[in-house]
Amino acid sequence: MTMQIRVRLGTMMFLEYFIWGAWYVTLATWLTTSLHFSGQQIGLAAGTTAVGAMIAPFFVGLIADKLFATQRVLAVLHLLGGVVLLLASMQSAFTGIYSLLLLYCLCFMPTLALTNSLAFRQMTDPKLEFGPIRVLGTIGWIAAGLLVGALRLESTARPLQLAAALSFVMAVYCLTLPDTPPLAREGRFTAESVFPKEARSLLKERSMAVFAIASFLICIPLQFYYAFTNLFLNESGVVNAAGKMTGGQMSELFCMLLIPWFFRRLGVKYMLVAGMLAWVARYVLFAYGNATDHVWMFWLGILLHGICYDFFFVTGQIYIDRKSSASLRAAAQGLITFITYGVGMFVGSWLSGAIVEHYTSAAGIHAWRSIWLFAAMASGIVLVLFLMTFSDDGREAVSSADVVEALPVETPP
Repeated sequence: MTMQIRVRLGTMMFLEYFIWGAWYVTLATWLTTSLHFSGQQIGLAAGTTAVGAMIAPFFVGLIADKLFATQRVLAVLHLLGGVVLLLASMQSAFTGIYSLLLLYCLCFMPTLALTNSLAFRQMTDPKLEFGPIRVLGTIGWIAAGLLVGALRLESTARPLQLAAALSFVMAVYCLTLPDTPPLAREGRFTAESVFPKEARSLLKERSMAVFAIASFLICIPLQFYYAFTNLFLNESGVVNAAGKMTGGQMSELFCMLLIPWFFRRLGVKYMLVAGMLAWVARYVLFAYGNATDHVWMFWLGILLHGICYDFFFVTGQIYIDRKSSASLRAAAQGLITFITYGVGMFVGSWLSGAIVEHYTSAAGIHAWRSIWLFAAMASGIVLVLFLMTFSDDGREAVSSADVVEALPVETPP
């Protein structure tokens, strides 16, 4: 792969995740501060990405794999997404905003897999070449958070408008990307072709079934963080909360380097346990921290994102890769992604919204300590159940290339 192609693909990843990071992190703050939506409404709005994640595998399998060139599909989806997101930023009623955000996520979420697919098709050695390109996506997410926070746009609709503008830029840019025609024009598209029976049969193995159930369950309290942390930090008096939250993505990059070392010493089970334990610790830190003398608890909770995300989700993806045959790896990963980032986060969005609503006074004051302790307790229950039922302590060699290849694509970096 030439340097020119590397730069073009890296720019694509930067724009892709800048767009997502620009609007998603601060959504709850805008909906609460400016529009006074309820916790349940905010949870449902945040859950539109989960609905998109559930639909994305079917969309990609039908449209991009069989009918049209990937770069053209990306261009159309980002163009439509930009229009829809711009319209969403002009709404004030819940029905209008929710409907448009749902439509937007149906456009945007498939582009996460499509950008990866396009990049892989241009590479000669994806294990070595994908990492430096994909990391530009995380940098794009960080840049978006820093910009939105520095401009103090968190409680306004401007982040959505910024993301819409970048979507138009991305639509035009996608048309300049290398031609990536569909690979499989023959054959009828079915749900079976997305999640083959052989991939589903992997769940009959006890360790895989326990892992899948635990992954689904941990995604429920996980959504408390994604949907409500920015609102929580702003209400706690933290200045430039969006910018400071990018520390989580920075720690994620660092922790990825540590995964091979820890994997050899802890094995799959205790890597996953460490990831879930970090979620419990993060929520406890949020519950008892404040923006004055205990502000370090907020920063530590944010920086734990690397362990929370990498030690559980990236390790889990590596585990699935090792348990699946070469012909089933993509399907198995897609099935787990559907179960976790789709169904799990959708349930988490609904539950987190309901809990936040329950702990909100008539005057609109949130009892954040109770909210975070509920999330910590839920994470702790999943941790204990997993610790008692999962049995796979293999300490296989893992390289940095394995870590990069296992990066999930349906959840924020």
